[in-house]
Amino acid sequence: MTSRIPGFYKLPPNERLKAVAEQVAVGSEEISQVERGLVLDQAEKMVENVIGMFQVPLGIATNFVIDGQEVLIPMATEEPSVIAAASNGARMARGGGGFLTSSTGPVMRAQIQATGIDDPFAARQAILLHKDELMAMANELDPMLVKYGGGVKDIEVYVIDSRLGPMVVTHLIVDCRDAMGANAVNTMAEALAPRIEQITGGRVYLRIISNLADLRLARAKAVFRAEDIGGPEVVDGIILAAELAVVDSYRAATHNKGIMNGVTAVVLATGNDTR
Repeated sequence: MTSRIPGFYKLPPNERLKAVAEQVAVGSEEISQVERGLVLDQAEKMVENVIGMFQVPLGIATNFVIDGQEVLIPMATEEPSVIAAASNGARMARGGGGFLTSSTGPVMRAQIQATGIDDPFAARQAILLHKDELMAMANELDPMLVKYGGGVKDIEVYVIDSRLGPMVVTHLIVDCRDAMGANAVNTMAEALAPRIEQITGGRVYLRIISNLADLRLARAKAVFRAEDIGGPEVVDGIILAAELAVVDSYRAATHNKGIMNGVTAVVLATGNDTR
């Protein structure tokens, strides 16, 4: 297949859909699902108090080469120019080989918050002494995840000062494999909470996933040839604009919002959590 479809934006919507279907080799059933979208019965099973659907345009960003593969990118957004800009940027990146990506392991954290502890640093050491036991308890809850190479890989414990006194917060470091991980991670945290209380003599309140996924990172880079983006003067302008975003929060907010225009559009189009 190829993501380079000249004149794609000039086609009527039904012809665009047909062109995409031909490139990715999908059949009439998948095409009808795109045309029909979500139906009320499906929505009723997804969230509470459903009264209808809220539609957002679904488009395709063309011209992407990612890790040597031609890719057509679905994007759902209400804002004009986002899909066009992504397609144009991808076209300009093709001359330098497109985009190269890398990622860390699919690792998430659970937090177990223990409170009301007289000696929090001793409690921290006690939890660490029971680390192997706690990891084994957690992994017994999801043998399928462990079978495929996932599960709890480590435990970290922090003493955190607060206005309401010190808290001992245990982090379960969980390899979630292909899952987002909330269900598995939360189940593990909830199951370990009573044992944490026994070990520390404290009271556990929060026992839940953290969405600060600092161990689950994805990176992408591309090299743009000066001649493909308008010459050396344009390169200088881009670098100076980016530098302003580094040193000025007003520019940074807009700079980052422009990046998130593309990120959230792809996340929404692929049925993921845009938050």
